[in-house]
Amino acid sequence: MNDNISGWNTWLTAFDDWTDVSISEVHGLMTGLMTACNAPDEKVWAKVFEELSFAPLPEPALTLLAEEAEDTVFQLKDKDDAYSYMPLIPDDEHDLYERVMALKQWANGFMTGFGITDCRLTSEENEMLSDLAKIGAIRLEDDEDFEGGEESYLYIYEFARMVPVSFATRKRKPVKDIALISGLALDAKTTQELQAEGKLPKPMPPVVDAMNQKNPS
Repeated sequence: MNDNISGWNTWLTAFDDWTDVSISEVHGLMTGLMTACNAPDEKVWAKVFEELSFAPLPEPALTLLAEEAEDTVFQLKDKDDAYSYMPLIPDDEHDLYERVMALKQWANGFMTGFGITDCRLTSEENEMLSDLAKIGAIRLEDDEDFEGGEESYLYIYEFARMVPVSFATRKRKPVKDIALISGLALDAKTTQELQAEGKLPKPMPPVVDAMNQKNPS
C-alpha cells in the first residue's frame, strides 16, 4: 500500500512541526492504548502526551490522532476487520533500512501505549510482548544491511501487525481511568482559555523602572 493510501503522508503533514518521536512511534503508542481503552477526545490525548513528557501536539496532529484512534478501536473490535490492521510504516518504495527503523519505532510505541493501560497479561500475551520488544531493540547503522533482507522484514512486520489483533479482545476502559492521568483535572481550562473568556486578567506589559535608568549626559 502506497504512502498516500496508508495515511503515511497525511501523518507526516499533521506532525510536521512536532519532532519528539517519529509518527510510527506515535501510531504504535496510539494502537497499544486502543487495544485496551476506548478512544478519548483531543483534550484527553493532550493530557496523555503531557504526562508522558512530550511537547504539546499541534492542533492538526491532535485532531488526526483522535480520529485515527476512533477508527482503530472500531477496526480492532471486529474480528474480520481487525486482520486488515496495519502499522504506520512507509511503503516499499522506501529503503529497507527506513522501513525496519519505522517498524522498530512502532513496536516501541506500542509497548509504551499498552504499558500505560495497566492491563494484566496472559502468558501468551507476555510472550508476544517479549518478542515485540526484540523488534524494538533492533540496531542498524545507516549503511548496514538488515539480516535476512526483505524476507526477514516481512516476517517481523507480519508478526508486529498481528500483536494488536491478538490483544484487542479484552474489555476496554476509558483512557481517563488509567493510572497515568487518573485523578487529574482533565476539564481544567488553560490560563490562556480563561484569559480569553475574561475570567482572568491579561498579563500586564513589562514595566520599565525609570528610576533605575541613567539620565542621559
